[in-house]
Amino acid sequence: MNCFLAPSVWSKRMRIYDILEQKRRGEEHSREQLEFFINGFVSGDIPDYQAAAWLMAVCCNGMTDRETATLTEIMAASGDSVDLSRFGERSVDKHSTGGVGDKTSLIVAPIVACCGGKVAKMSGRGLGHTGGTIDKLESVPNFRTELSSDEFFETVEKTGMAIIGQTGNIAPADKKLYALRDVTATVESIPLITSSIMSKKLAAGALSLVLDVKVGSGAFMKTEAQARVLAQSMVNIGKRLGRNVTAVLTDMDTPLGSAIGNSLEVAEAISVLKGECRGDLYEVCISLAAEMLSLCLGVDTAKAHEMAQEAVSSGKALSKMREWMAAQGADVRYIDDPSLFKRAEYVRELKAEEDGYIASMETARIGAASVSLGAGRVKKTDVIDPAAGIVLSAKTGDKVKKGDTLCTLYTSSPDRADEAERIFRGAVTLAPQPTTRPPLIYGIIK
Repeated sequence: MNCFLAPSVWSKRMRIYDILEQKRRGEEHSREQLEFFINGFVSGDIPDYQAAAWLMAVCCNGMTDRETATLTEIMAASGDSVDLSRFGERSVDKHSTGGVGDKTSLIVAPIVACCGGKVAKMSGRGLGHTGGTIDKLESVPNFRTELSSDEFFETVEKTGMAIIGQTGNIAPADKKLYALRDVTATVESIPLITSSIMSKKLAAGALSLVLDVKVGSGAFMKTEAQARVLAQSMVNIGKRLGRNVTAVLTDMDTPLGSAIGNSLEVAEAISVLKGECRGDLYEVCISLAAEMLSLCLGVDTAKAHEMAQEAVSSGKALSKMREWMAAQGADVRYIDDPSLFKRAEYVRELKAEEDGYIASMETARIGAASVSLGAGRVKKTDVIDPAAGIVLSAKTGDKVKKGDTLCTLYTSSPDRADEAERIFRGAVTLAPQPTTRPPLIYGIIK
């Protein structure tokens, strides 16, 4: 249903001035008032300076769960939506709040699909220190991230999954509001973050949703307490809007897995599905897949864990990845043999300059080092080098000796490597005594 109203109708009912005054006093908005604000802002009838005032008032005074749910619903209805009702209760999606080395979608979706879930997923590109799933997929030759609606649904019907880029008209209200939040110091507001994430997921259509809420130096939420508040808010809103939502709080004080960079991460994802990698990346992916299977198949979490583990150990998830990639046009020789991926023109190993234990890794800065190598974007118009990135040889808690390899840099020139080395070394702290890594999973909110 389209909730937009003609400007002539808005003007008879209310004024933006009254809405600003009300939220400045910390009062609750009605649905009609929120429709008036969102519709007026999207259409251009409400200017940026008034919308910015409203954002600041929300940032300072908050919103009730009812307001946040209503705002989310209106933002989701501001553009196109995807109807996944044909897949019934088996439709399921996953969303990550962003991190470094986070290639979980490439692993989790094939696991869930080969167990009977239907994963019809739209993903974004990377910007800043966090990578984007679409950029990773486009590093596989011939993989198509843009499909027609019919092709998208046919691929899900055939393989159980599809991952494409976000359409230009999914939740346009969120796109416009986020751009304004970014320049008005109003990003860090739980109701605004919640409505931003959940409006896009509501429009994307899945009945069930698992949220991977990152915690730590490479995440938006730096502390467990902050992440838990956000996760609980999104779970609450999902329930109010008729969706099954579970949030998993995972560590991002250390990059996830070893690879940071597009084709490097695809190769690592393949390694996990081949059963060659059983570290932190594998554990997080099994947990996320289990929660998704529990929601969409109605099985208990213990059983879902067994199903996810068996999907990897049997090779079924790898076969599903191959089938899905082929369905979206990829040259599957790269799945069978990741060594075919183009190698970076310049490679440099960074050695430890002293003995010690890795006490901490400033993950956002390590992500920035990868961007400086060409693996990410500072501006949306930047061109990505799919072969660029970092492969870690040691992580927080590991003991290293002088001369041991800390990581390997992959890039196009020594100058890029010089800048990345400066950033990386400044992000890693060594200590004489062992350090305990943060927990991999802080908790699960259902």
